[in-house]
Amino acid sequence: MNDQKVAIVTGGSSGIGRATAIALAKQGVKISIAARRVKEGEETVRLVKEAGSDGIFVRTNVANEDDVKSLVENTVKTYGRLDYAFNNAGVEQTMAPIVEQTVEEFDQIMNINVKGVWLSMKYEIPVMLKSGGGAIVNNSSVAGIMGFPQMAIYIASKHAVLGLTKSAALEYAKSAIRINAIAPGGVETEMANRVNENTPQWLETLTSMHPIGRIADPEEIANAVVWLLSEKASFVVGHTLLVDGGVVSR
Repeated sequence: MNDQKVAIVTGGSSGIGRATAIALAKQGVKISIAARRVKEGEETVRLVKEAGSDGIFVRTNVANEDDVKSLVENTVKTYGRLDYAFNNAGVEQTMAPIVEQTVEEFDQIMNINVKGVWLSMKYEIPVMLKSGGGAIVNNSSVAGIMGFPQMAIYIASKHAVLGLTKSAALEYAKSAIRINAIAPGGVETEMANRVNENTPQWLETLTSMHPIGRIADPEEIANAVVWLLSEKASFVVGHTLLVDGGVVSR
């Protein structure tokens, strides 16, 4: 990675997205931050610049096609190319039995977690082809591999991310675009804290599921993303990298 490379990070206003943007910036990568929250997104840009690189913020709802198209266009207009993308934007689910979950919640989760990843790749891939290739990492979850009670919609959305990743990876493997996914376990983020507010002791329960004895810091997930995007992972295609503290191995 060097200062000629450019990355898009969706959901870059906090948590794993912000940590990844900063980690990439430390490698000299210019960053285009996409998020719905303006103040927090602009703060990430400040931190990117503090880390020694350059960045822009583009207010983006990844479920909106025009927004995603504008994000990619603004990135290329500013920096002339696109080399990397971390399609990270996602929302959680309020835990409830499947019969009590609503159509509105289903649509919101699927639109952001699944449609958002699909739209992002739809517009990222063509400009990467013009730059001679690139690398994409989509953020799934251990929820994309396992099942959990009372989280059926979220689980389904994260399984879908892996299906999108594998199919897109096969389509573009010979075009110098590597597409992979990460599957984090529990991570100390705003999202995890929101779930804990709605479901008391959720963080305690989540932590107990991890053989390592704790949940992750966002920076630990970011390190995995940076590796997958880098040339050090040049032969890794269509893979789901578990960064889960041993959860799936239990």
